[in-house]
Amino acid sequence: MSRTPFLRSALVAGAAATALLLSGCVAGEGQAAEPQPTSTASGEAVSLEGQTLNIDFATYNPLSLIIKDQGWLEDAGLTVNWVQSAGSNKANEALRAGAIDVGSTAGSAALLARSNGSPIQVIDIYSQPEWSALVAPDGSPITSVEDLKGKQVAATKGTDPYFFLLQSLEAEGLEASDITVQNLQHADGWAALQNGSVDAWAGLDPIMAGAEEQGANLFYRNVDFNSYGFLNATESFLADKPEVAQAVVDAYETARAWAAENPEETAEILAGVAGLDEAVATKVITERSNLDVDPVPGDAQVKVLEKIGPIFVELGDVPTQQQVDDALDTIINDEFVTQADAGRFS
Repeated sequence: MSRTPFLRSALVAGAAATALLLSGCVAGEGQAAEPQPTSTASGEAVSLEGQTLNIDFATYNPLSLIIKDQGWLEDAGLTVNWVQSAGSNKANEALRAGAIDVGSTAGSAALLARSNGSPIQVIDIYSQPEWSALVAPDGSPITSVEDLKGKQVAATKGTDPYFFLLQSLEAEGLEASDITVQNLQHADGWAALQNGSVDAWAGLDPIMAGAEEQGANLFYRNVDFNSYGFLNATESFLADKPEVAQAVVDAYETARAWAAENPEETAEILAGVAGLDEAVATKVITERSNLDVDPVPGDAQVKVLEKIGPIFVELGDVPTQQQVDDALDTIINDEFVTQADAGRFS
């Protein structure tokens, strides 16, 4: 496990891509300091030594890449199973199946999952990104949302780019029925755009930034249609292993501070994991990510989700608005981030 200097910068997002990977990281790997116990809310010291954590990493969540690269959680005594999420939908599937305890998604995807009964809560905000846009291939006659009428559009249902697409259609006077959505994972959507199988793509960084470097046109952008980056955990994990949950949040806040001081290294890590040129990774980190965001979930996130929630009901993705409202009332858990120690692993 490398010990690359940590990353800085505004937070990343981009819901990224690549297949679901699993890799185990053994506790104590590398030269680590003696693991220190964590205190529970009651003040009781609990050792992390020998405990297991199943957690995701994703190219649309740069802080996760930093934590994995630095090995802090392993150094604290945890046995960590790292699972790569190819998109918010995959992270939600893994959370619901119990394959991971903690997973990163867009806020919209977290709300959709919670509305449909997935027992997850957001415990940290990892970014405020502009990670979604509508993309057409180089030379395409499509230059506006109105041009999508009757066209094939690739999007990953259940993720921010999909909801970005729906909001864009509504804003420009079109209906979802005016287009045909090809439900493809993010990387496959870009491939379909390249081979002409679709006319447009609801893109996600960092794949989208790479596409832009290859001449693709981001013909519709609206930062307000992007929801925040949510770090979610299952309720059972939070109840059964609060000391591990606190360690995860502390690692995220240490990574946020580290990333702020080391933007070049952050881009290097992203480039390495996502297979991007460093110039593209730098664009994602410096131009389309805000890592320096208040990590405590609250009113700012709820306001965004209140706009997206009715779309779920309108399209039949959630049976009733009451389910959305109940999810909004219960999705936030700020217990851990409000007592986070950003210097714990530095």
